[in-house]
Amino acid sequence: MFLKKTKLLLFNAAFCTALSVPSFCQPEQQPVHIEVNLATVKAPMKPIWAFFGYDEPNYTYMKDGKKLLTEISELSKVPVYVRVHSLLVTGDGEAALKWGSTNAYTEDAQGKPVYDWTIVDKIFDTFIERGMKPIAQIGFMPQALSSQPEPYRHHWKPGDNYNDIYLGWAYPPKDYEKWAELVYQWVKHSVAKYGQKEVESWYWELWNEPNIGYWKGTTEEYIKMYDYSADAVKRALPTAKMGGPEVTGPSWDKSAVFMRTFLDHITKGKNYVTGKTGSPIDFITYHAKGAPKIVDGHVQMNMGTQLRDLDKGFEIVASYPTLKKLPIIIGESDPEGCAACSEDLSPQNAYRNGTMYSSYTAASFARKYELAEARGVNLTGAVSWSFEFEDQAWFRGFRDLATNGVDKPVLNVFRMFGMMEGNRVEVKQDLAYDFKKVRDESVRGEADINGLASKSANSAGVMVWNYHDDNVPSPDAPVQVLVKGLPAQKVMMYHYRIDKENSNAYETWKSMGSPKQPSAEQIRLLEKAGQLALLTSPEWILPKNGIATVQMQLPRQAVSFLHFKW
Repeated sequence: MFLKKTKLLLFNAAFCTALSVPSFCQPEQQPVHIEVNLATVKAPMKPIWAFFGYDEPNYTYMKDGKKLLTEISELSKVPVYVRVHSLLVTGDGEAALKWGSTNAYTEDAQGKPVYDWTIVDKIFDTFIERGMKPIAQIGFMPQALSSQPEPYRHHWKPGDNYNDIYLGWAYPPKDYEKWAELVYQWVKHSVAKYGQKEVESWYWELWNEPNIGYWKGTTEEYIKMYDYSADAVKRALPTAKMGGPEVTGPSWDKSAVFMRTFLDHITKGKNYVTGKTGSPIDFITYHAKGAPKIVDGHVQMNMGTQLRDLDKGFEIVASYPTLKKLPIIIGESDPEGCAACSEDLSPQNAYRNGTMYSSYTAASFARKYELAEARGVNLTGAVSWSFEFEDQAWFRGFRDLATNGVDKPVLNVFRMFGMMEGNRVEVKQDLAYDFKKVRDESVRGEADINGLASKSANSAGVMVWNYHDDNVPSPDAPVQVLVKGLPAQKVMMYHYRIDKENSNAYETWKSMGSPKQPSAEQIRLLEKAGQLALLTSPEWILPKNGIATVQMQLPRQAVSFLHFKW
């Protein structure tokens, strides 16, 4: 029997008396009270979540890739930005794990450049047809330009040494002038094909994680290549947006040193191309990752590690007065660092198929807003480095948003975010965790039961989660959400839920017996189960003095979204 877990009450209703099933009233658990004030505006509700990325650019135009991009574009009212690797890598366009190629640049027998934008255009066309926009990553090194061109292509698979991937494409150019001309021609071609206004809305950036094996040159060689690249971008389109350096998490001292060295050059170094002081930059990028592990036979996440990466980067940017207000894009912002490392060979990644990934995403994104606000910096986006892996086993445990065209629970958190617009409003922080405590300690004691709220002219949204780092069974939590500032009129309330029973294709797949090759009817049911689901029917409510109280039983690792419309 499906038990109704939500009851909307007006002001003075008692918690347990309103519930029809006594077993849901757990007297030993006091309700967690979450107070939302729609009248207290914190800041604009910037869609920092509307950024996604992945290693394998050729998945973009494949069957399940196109399907997922369509779904992502449809969940957002604003353009979604997409960042992919390997847009300048030499090859035939074959897709493989942690590999991609476009053959954009080759040379003829006389060493003259040959440009072929066919595959790059196919990737960007797929984005733009859906109203999406590229974060155009300038990289990696074409074989004909690499200072060490052999060996060039890897054939990495889960379980192999990750360092095996760093081959000829990771090296500096043997000719910086030819490299700059390649960048110039790419931007010029993009303007001719898509129009100046469109390309002005993109972000151009150089490389990925140049402080580790992705870059086989020195820090100074990266800086030199940045100067050549930025100059080329701006010559082709002076109003283009150019940024970097996309380092790994700056809570690692070596990453922080690289980031500061780069920003020092940007602000006061001698430009390798112009000879003048400094180099153009329009936005700043770096990465932030958590660190799950297996503890006593279960997955234990570490959100604090990711938040410390975020915060250290914010601190570094804020220390440069001329850069402090520039947009910051977290180029990869995830629970850990290897999307293609599947659960079967990396058991610490066993959070990815179910609700732990979705609750982690809700709780971590809320803290990104607060960390940026505390440092006074301009966080514009945080890229979820998760997409899909074409033609892989069902629910193999990659860090992805869908498997074989079926959405995972985590994608439904982004569907919730897509309904949050207007301004971010106050959620009273007198709860077990605030952003500082999660940053410093992660979530190791009691559960993190908290919320994020927004309000626009005709709607309000309240996201509530029950998150814990340890993926172990726990009783449902009674939660009482007090919403102030609603209009004094009839309001329609929709209650959406992600938990084991709702918005969860993974649990549906397991209930089918975990079929390795689901039938057409099973796939239809899985696709339906992967969509965001209402917990209860929509209902009209009558706030009293602008106040309404919503009470619910919220399972561990579940996320609820209350959407009010008037």
